[in-house]
Amino acid sequence: MNVLITGGAGFIGTHLTRKLLMEQCTVTLLDNFSPQVHGQCNNLQAEIAGRVRLIRGDVRDKLLVSDALKGQDVVVHLAAETGTGQSMYEIGRYTEVNLDGTAVLFDCLVNGSYSVGKVVVASSRAIYGEGKYSCSEHGPVFPGPRIIEDLANGQFEPRCHLCRHPITALPTDESAPYAPSSYYGLTKQFQEQMVLMFSQSLGISGYALRYQNVYGPGQSLLNPYTGILAIFSNLARTGKPIRIFEDGLESRDFVFIDDVVEATWRCIRPENKAVTAVNVGSGLQTTVLDVAHEIVEFFSSSSKIEITGEFRVGDIRHNLADLRKSHAEIGYVPCWKFREGVQAFLRWTEQQAIETDLYEASLQEMRAKGLMHGKG
Repeated sequence: MNVLITGGAGFIGTHLTRKLLMEQCTVTLLDNFSPQVHGQCNNLQAEIAGRVRLIRGDVRDKLLVSDALKGQDVVVHLAAETGTGQSMYEIGRYTEVNLDGTAVLFDCLVNGSYSVGKVVVASSRAIYGEGKYSCSEHGPVFPGPRIIEDLANGQFEPRCHLCRHPITALPTDESAPYAPSSYYGLTKQFQEQMVLMFSQSLGISGYALRYQNVYGPGQSLLNPYTGILAIFSNLARTGKPIRIFEDGLESRDFVFIDDVVEATWRCIRPENKAVTAVNVGSGLQTTVLDVAHEIVEFFSSSSKIEITGEFRVGDIRHNLADLRKSHAEIGYVPCWKFREGVQAFLRWTEQQAIETDLYEASLQEMRAKGLMHGKG
């Protein structure tokens, strides 16, 4: 089986490539080695470098994409800009890469003659916004973005949009409405919809994988706009304060990279044929405060954990994936618990260079754009 991975030199792409090679697939990677993600490194990891075809370039380059598609059976579309906060002011960039890049892919597929029978796209939990909650008065509800005035007053938990009563986060399933609270989430929604619509019209399979918060060895420690585990580990290793937004009780569904690769591989496999979207997560919630404590404890760090009360426009409060559909349709069952996964990640970081200045600069940038509020 021949597989093209756009954004294939990145975190998920590299791990997926190893799996595909192990499964005797022929792999082509298309990547532009974005400095925000890769820094000064513009080469593949040694263990895969000689075993794949690498095309250096941009997913928006139609001639390049047309060439890359030749002879492929499956396309895994990972190429994207991924910073929630950054997307709120780098609007043109996120539009061009995430939307135009996907449009170029399908422009080629619709108007060309290729053997591609399946497209798998990296969607995101960000398309749900706050996702599903329970209200004592109204049952299941889907609140919109939180109100800035509430956040400024320290009211971080969403409230029912019908009665303003407190609500409780529930696992969000794939039938939840699209309700992104960031421009990044909106671009992922459009990416997903393009893949599902054009796959249907082309008569090929299309999978949109709604990844939750993916982490693990190999993720970028350079990109200050994504990955609180990477950010907190850099700070803890230098003994710098770990400043947590809101009250620290915001939570995420952290899913280990090996589970993400397994779910993606299950969609790639020839026997799975559908046009559908599925969640890929751990099905477990972990608070940001618990993440910070876990990291400080691992490194025996002198870092102080500071609850700042600051908040970012576009952030959600909680997310938790309902995995029943992904289990039923692709047989996905996550194997990694957060504690064992984060320790594997932190052991890997001990061998990596420390980067903290970029993170501080990114916070200043967001404050200057008026997208971070509260103390500071």
